[in-house]
Amino acid sequence: MPWAEKHRPKCFSDVKGQDLAIARLKSFITTPQKKKAIILHGPPGIGKTTLAHVAALETNSEIFELNASDLRNKGKLQEILKPAIEQRSLSKKRKIILVDEVDGISAVDRGGLPELLSLISLSKYPVIITANNIWNKKLSTLRMKSELVQLKEIDYRTIKDILICILRKENSFIEDNTLTKISLNARGDLRAAINDLQTISKIDDPSIIFDERNKEIDIFNALKRIFKGAPTKETLSIFDSVKMPIDEIILWIEENIPAEYSGEELAKAYDRLSKTDVFKGRIYKQQYWRFLVYENILLSYGISSSKDPKRIPSSFTSYKRPTRILKIWMNNQRTAKKKSISEKYAHKVHVGIKRAMHEFPIIKQIINSNKEIAKELRLNEEELEYLTRI
Repeated sequence: MPWAEKHRPKCFSDVKGQDLAIARLKSFITTPQKKKAIILHGPPGIGKTTLAHVAALETNSEIFELNASDLRNKGKLQEILKPAIEQRSLSKKRKIILVDEVDGISAVDRGGLPELLSLISLSKYPVIITANNIWNKKLSTLRMKSELVQLKEIDYRTIKDILICILRKENSFIEDNTLTKISLNARGDLRAAINDLQTISKIDDPSIIFDERNKEIDIFNALKRIFKGAPTKETLSIFDSVKMPIDEIILWIEENIPAEYSGEELAKAYDRLSKTDVFKGRIYKQQYWRFLVYENILLSYGISSSKDPKRIPSSFTSYKRPTRILKIWMNNQRTAKKKSISEKYAHKVHVGIKRAMHEFPIIKQIINSNKEIAKELRLNEEELEYLTRI
């Protein structure tokens, strides 16, 4: 289970670094307000959706959640949201309506936003709305009819304290310098920091994880639009703004298809992904670069259109980094140490490096049998550790 989900706060006191937002949200839910909706806005990963769920737990409220894919048109909102705001909760005393990532509604989604505004005005229950960027022109009316609360990026020291608490609960240990790097690298994105923490806890060398956080934000947003949005002309250009090689994007898609699709949808998506791979092979083999357009179409519009248009996508999915990238990297690290030891040995005994690599199990026994041999080969600490581990 992803640690970001496993250690999600259960009460307001568990939410760190957002005291002002918590106070305003508490007031909005517990006391009568002129405005029936509150908008929690700010960059990804700072706890907007989490804060809404915590508010529901703290007030013993049922939470009814929608996201941008549910806001496409008037008919869909009347079918989904209208009954929710008219009916009382069956199991709880109260109810909260959560509209997640409202800025994700696209220009082609006609009628959804006006209908949402109309239903908010009729709602007997508090409506919490989240948005990464609430200042889009199309959301101007929604801003006027809602209370705005900006969540701030979380300070790296607060993130580090949270990571330490999680490590204690997981009975795990990571060096202090590495924790500082994770916290700084997250740039205020707590969810990203926790994801990094979980990955680094399973590997020997954490340097692979310290990539640019913006890169992952781009791919997460792209995956969300592919898997949850309706396939349109806009879908074809989704990956244009993602600063990532197409081969790596393919691995992200491959890793996360099962998290969104099942049954016939899953089969269709994998079929289109396999065709993407076929075109990639043709490009590399035959240098037919015009095939890139087909590779992009299958990877974007093809994957998106694999889902049943009548099915309502889940409101939240925790996308994962491709495990194949990590496995390949870890294997390369092992091979790199094996190769460096083999090169030193081959140079000393005047044999080929390929032969030394092939006879490595014997070479390992020879080196381990006499400490002087390791000194003569000038093996470093990492190479010596590698010989004792394998």
